[in-house]
Amino acid sequence: MTKKKALFSRGLTALLATLAFVTPVHADLKLCNRMSYVIEAAIGVDDKGTTATRGWFRLDPAQCRVVVQGNLSAERLLLHARALPLYGASPVQSSQDMLCVAADNFTIAAARDCRAGQSTAPFTEIKPTMTEDGNQVAYLAEDSEYDDEQARFAGIQRLLVVAGYDAAPIDGTEGPKTRGALATFLKSQNLPTDAANGSDFFATMIARIQAPSATGLTWCNDTRYKVMGAIATDDGKAVTSRGWYRIEPGKCLHPDITGAPKRVFSYGEALDDSGRAVRVKDKPLTWGGSTMLCTRESKFEIADQGECSARGLNATGFALVDGAAGRTLRFGTPQ
Repeated sequence: MTKKKALFSRGLTALLATLAFVTPVHADLKLCNRMSYVIEAAIGVDDKGTTATRGWFRLDPAQCRVVVQGNLSAERLLLHARALPLYGASPVQSSQDMLCVAADNFTIAAARDCRAGQSTAPFTEIKPTMTEDGNQVAYLAEDSEYDDEQARFAGIQRLLVVAGYDAAPIDGTEGPKTRGALATFLKSQNLPTDAANGSDFFATMIARIQAPSATGLTWCNDTRYKVMGAIATDDGKAVTSRGWYRIEPGKCLHPDITGAPKRVFSYGEALDDSGRAVRVKDKPLTWGGSTMLCTRESKFEIADQGECSARGLNATGFALVDGAAGRTLRFGTPQ
């Protein structure tokens, strides 16, 4: 994930850096998102010694949106773009100007002198290109240089990964692994099989990812390490263990649990940047319990929990998750 965010950052910076201009704009301005992220954009207008900013404009992958209507005379036009918080840290944008923004939708007339409730963000000067319909457009893109169709599918892949499904690599290509992950997500959310074709699918995905799961189980990572999580469900006939789900530092994740299991079990372990187990006070930093269930190093789904070691699997101690809806397990570092 960290590497892909770096590509996002370089792609965004590289694109915006090529769009500098100094001539007036005389048409509607449209922003088009060819990234694999849902983004929020803000614009800055610099004219006659005064700079104003306005935001936020939300754009899904492959979506275009008019952000300025009608003739606009400006000495400089600037742009700031940020990814939604559920992706993790927002990518770094090259800065030509630090201008004022606000947390919610805003219009700031004097954007170089921030007031209470405002903060600064990096803006980059842009020069949109003229389209056949007489409007002007600026494309936000990654190094992958997706077209619209690829950007949309890569955006779905990225949200599936955020939700804990195995849809990697995020490449905008509809392979069997991504199709399977998408089908599982749709089924777990009781969504129709063609829901991904809807214009509001990104909003639907984000709402479902951020909402509590049917079991009420939510993992939150309060450490500075990445945490790999595993769950197990008992339907009264068999116990099935499943992993791994990646929970980034400071983030929460709702593992996909279908049906109405009688019992749910949880396990988590912290890993460093090299993928090695983190040790605290000479012990691995894990969150589990006394119920021994089968896991393995790579992604797994195991229905038979007998004789784990004899079958080349790991016997791992899971904790029983008891509680009503809204149950949250927080992975923290011992004091």
